Amino acid sequence: MAPRTYDEDDVRIRPPRSTRPRTKDRPDYSGADQALVIAVDRGRTTCVRIDENGAPLDTPQLEITAMKARELGKKSVVVGDMVGIVGDTTGDDGSLARIVSVQPRRNALTRTVDDGANFERMIVANVDQMAIVMAAANPEPRHGFVDRALVVAYDQRIRPIIILTKRDLADAKEFLQSYADLEIQVIETQRGADLAPIREALAGKTTVLLGHSGVGKSTLVNALVESAARATGSVNEATGRGRHTSSSALALRLNAGDGWIIDTPGVRSFGVAHVDSSRVVSAFGEFAEALEHCPKNCSHNEEACALNNWPNFTDDNKSRLESLRRLLKA
Repeated sequence: MAPRTYDEDDVRIRPPRSTRPRTKDRPDYSGADQALVIAVDRGRTTCVRIDENGAPLDTPQLEITAMKARELGKKSVVVGDMVGIVGDTTGDDGSLARIVSVQPRRNALTRTVDDGANFERMIVANVDQMAIVMAAANPEPRHGFVDRALVVAYDQRIRPIIILTKRDLADAKEFLQSYADLEIQVIETQRGADLAPIREALAGKTTVLLGHSGVGKSTLVNALVESAARATGSVNEATGRGRHTSSSALALRLNAGDGWIIDTPGVRSFGVAHVDSSRVVSAFGEFAEALEHCPKNCSHNEEACALNNWPNFTDDNKSRLESLRRLLKA
């Protein structure tokens, strides 16, 4: 038998991917349940279904495990995000829903991991208040951390409050005096104290708790939310620093059912290289007229700054200016 000869009819050419017709049909997610992200851990997201006012739909609160849909690409999902979910939303063991949309964020709490780099890490989104939690002692309060937290708060239009724990260990009046001109609400507390002033400040708001390890955030959360069961730790006597007890952010519904608190892991550094200083300055509206006369790209800490010789300053204005300039150096 003679060997077979092949010609072009025997060659199958696979068309390139670009020539394949694409369907115009896209999934319809208009019926997706609206949910609030309350925890994110290793690619799995915990959500609760919410109504248009942000209140949980299910009683008792039903926690749904979900994963991010591929079509969202690299878009991150963080605690506080309002999302659309489809799939198995029963919350049963082994069930898994899909996050198919993320609503635009009102704001986002982000820190620069290293001030020498541009690597930002988003912590939470869509918050009304930032509670800067610090201890009167053990560990000692630090102006640098509070100042940097305030810079981010002003940049994102988040109302800052200061919660001072362990007030029975030391008198922090001198430390707190640095923030008196900024008109920030300060609440002092200690273990076993009446939490009514704190509950009043948190009512009806979504508040993120931010602070160093060991200042008592988790202890405070456990007192405010009976079912929280957040692990608590101690302070290393050698370094004066707290030990990490929370590994990820967690949103919790307040016992009164009016508002949310978001407990975050203790941080030892809080970079603000990503913050636009002009947004921080704009939070000090009384200086708007003077700032119009500043030179281009003024840092507001230089000799040519119009704020140095503005004739309309009062003693209170000058104190506020000193506070602003300290924040800009944070």
